[in-house]
Amino acid sequence: MTQPPKDLTDDQLLRYSRHILLPQVDVAGQQRIVNSRVLVLGAGGLGSPILLYLAAAGVGELLIADGDRVDVTNLQRQIVHRTRAVGEKKTASARATLFELNPDVNITEIDSNLDEASMLGWARGCDVVVIGTDSFSSRYAANRACMALGIPLVSGAAIGLSGQVSVFDFRRDDSPCFSCLYPDGLDDEVSCATAGVLGPLVGIVGSVQAVETLKLLAGFGEPLVGTLLALDASDLSWQRFQFKRQPDCPVCQER
Repeated sequence: MTQPPKDLTDDQLLRYSRHILLPQVDVAGQQRIVNSRVLVLGAGGLGSPILLYLAAAGVGELLIADGDRVDVTNLQRQIVHRTRAVGEKKTASARATLFELNPDVNITEIDSNLDEASMLGWARGCDVVVIGTDSFSSRYAANRACMALGIPLVSGAAIGLSGQVSVFDFRRDDSPCFSCLYPDGLDDEVSCATAGVLGPLVGIVGSVQAVETLKLLAGFGEPLVGTLLALDASDLSWQRFQFKRQPDCPVCQER
């Protein structure tokens, strides 16, 4: 049974006062954030800033899915983890850091890399799914799961000196899906472990993903639906590419 929305406490009104001062957010928007449920896929380079900012913003429940353990090579960019956590499960390490930041946030650890079937189960009842893994198979699975459930997917990627963000909002009939942008089978599977990545780049991209998530939760602004926002960190140039739902997309045809 769905729980009734909780009003903000006096402590929350103080903690989130800088959000509440924004006319785009106000008390109503912050209350929606506090009563929200978000599934974050990956607690690595992108997942770190996503999780930190969503927890700081007061998202009511964060579900963290990651089957890996903290490695010393992660610490150059995965800022939710600490040196003492090397060898620990990433979900447990992230939970410990987030609890220090904001103990009001409820955190569910999912110690596995989810496939499409398990994503459907965990994402059910969520308001947004945010993906921060470098696996295209996970992106395609999240795309299909979110489409089936009719919930928004916030996607980000970063490799080398390049990053990108887009939003797929399946509450909207005109929203493209991830496969409209990257048809299945045409992807080039690369990872930070093989290609390298600049540490602060994932911080920038993950922070943009957090902004897009909060916009969706609080209900303000225009999310990056049908827009690919791309960053080249070598000269800090941003580009916006528009794309539409493709009539021959095999995934969209299932809607």
